[in-house]
Amino acid sequence: MYNFSPTIEQEELLAKARKIMEEDVYPAEKHIIPGVGLPNEILKPLQQKVKDQNLWAAHLPKSIGGLGLGNVFLGLLNEILGSSVLGPRVFGTAAPDTGNTEILLKAGTPEQIEKYLKPVIADEIRSCFAMTERDVSGADPTGIQTTAVRDGNEWVINGEKWFISNAGLAQFAIVMAVTNPDAAPHERATMFLVDMGTPGFEMIRDIGTMGDFSEGGHWEIKFNNCRIPKENILGKEGEGFKLAQMRLGPGRITHAMRWLGVMNRSFDLMLDYALKRKTRGKPLADFQTIQNFIADSAAEISACRLMTLHAAWMMDEGGDARKEIALIKFYGAKILNDVISRAIQVHGSLGYSKDTPLEGFYREARAAHIYDGPDEVHRVVVAKRYLKEYKNRNSDVLV
Repeated sequence: MYNFSPTIEQEELLAKARKIMEEDVYPAEKHIIPGVGLPNEILKPLQQKVKDQNLWAAHLPKSIGGLGLGNVFLGLLNEILGSSVLGPRVFGTAAPDTGNTEILLKAGTPEQIEKYLKPVIADEIRSCFAMTERDVSGADPTGIQTTAVRDGNEWVINGEKWFISNAGLAQFAIVMAVTNPDAAPHERATMFLVDMGTPGFEMIRDIGTMGDFSEGGHWEIKFNNCRIPKENILGKEGEGFKLAQMRLGPGRITHAMRWLGVMNRSFDLMLDYALKRKTRGKPLADFQTIQNFIADSAAEISACRLMTLHAAWMMDEGGDARKEIALIKFYGAKILNDVISRAIQVHGSLGYSKDTPLEGFYREARAAHIYDGPDEVHRVVVAKRYLKEYKNRNSDVLV
């Protein structure tokens, strides 16, 4: 019923991606500048190599410069790219640009596509997505307090946003603001395109976080009577929540796809060290506890992989994969943290040091339990959908 195998053409592309990651991307990790990423003199040649191999911006359709090969292929590719924090950036699939390009492609006007979408795809400019607010639950975007009021040919935005990733490197933001507070909760908000540097757009601070590999930081920003042209509305008035969900669904499964890469690399490091490190006269691999670490990790990674590819397959088939995406979002986050933790334990003090990528993986992985909806919310979503499906399937029995 399910077939997750790549075609011959796709396998050739995946092989090219693996080669670039192993020969170029992993060695470049030592040049990462925390909060900035790779210097352009290193990054740009790598990106050009990816473009020359026809691997650039794989998440987008061919009509706009992507590959258009479906979500299962994206899962297989992101599994490779996710093995390094640099992978998505080098291959033109880095967040938050990926989600923003998808929104612009579906809701942008021809003028917005020319001004914002095409330059982002070409990596000439960067973007950020401003929805989350400090005093409002991030898991419930219907409660946002930032407002946008129409004043003649302009919109006037007021409010504060919190934890806006990549704002430090972005040239524009997609901002979600309430335009009709009296409408139904899911129809109150609208999205807008706001250029950085617009009067009234204040960058308050880059919030320090546990990890240090995120480009552009995570910013607190403020809008003080920030005026933008009426043409900068993205989509229709009241469509903000709809567009946000359209963006966040694929984003969640993309995270799960990339986590597989981190799991696999951590697992390989665990195997390698267990075989070569000796204690009490024999390799660590000979001890049952280490063998349990290996067996448990192998089983859990396999489960995550199948769950992720199944959700991707459902999306390709046009099905409703929200339950499956929610399921892999919280389960994948747990396994990601568990596998990295075991790998560190096997390495001992070396794993705790910065001499391997594991300590960086570990600090970055903690956020997986929180971003794009905390685990607890996704568990509720999964449980409610299973209960609803069961009631519908057994309605006669339950009466």
